[in-house]
Amino acid sequence: MVKEYVINESITGEDLRYVRQLLNMTQKEFSVFANCSKRTVENWETKGEPIKGPIVTLIEILRRRPEMVEALKVEKNKLKLRLWYMYENMVCTVIDVDEPRRSVRIRNYIDDPLFRAFGINTEPTFEDYEDFLKSRCFPESRDKIKLELKSLGIPFYDPMLIIEKTEGRMAEDKFWIRIER
Repeated sequence: MVKEYVINESITGEDLRYVRQLLNMTQKEFSVFANCSKRTVENWETKGEPIKGPIVTLIEILRRRPEMVEALKVEKNKLKLRLWYMYENMVCTVIDVDEPRRSVRIRNYIDDPLFRAFGINTEPTFEDYEDFLKSRCFPESRDKIKLELKSLGIPFYDPMLIIEKTEGRMAEDKFWIRIER
């Protein structure tokens, strides 16, 4: 079989420990990042057996690009509201909002502007945020809108209320919004 990638077939516990320490992570922090248990990380690091599987690829990537960890970190929300703009199960943009102060902060987790909540706009205004919310709802001018609102249990047209009920899902696309208060 011809190797197509420069990724080892296995790593050692020392390799894993080296990368974990390079990232300045505890075993618990690394287990959260690698989506496994702390016990699994402990076993990998202490057993003398070669480690195989997807963790090998992750370790190889992190050894070469440790900055990837920082690029994937989610900052603590300092504002009142957080929206996770998703494509299927992938986080595209995290939007932090303080509605009373009309303040919006975003962090994009994908390079392709077509998958970002605000496209190429990396510093949206509150008005951009309001337009974004409207874009994830049926239009206010929709025929028989009162029936649609009634079926959702919403007394009047409010994009945030609609998104809370529909997750901002639109027909024919795979984007949606998770709201965290």
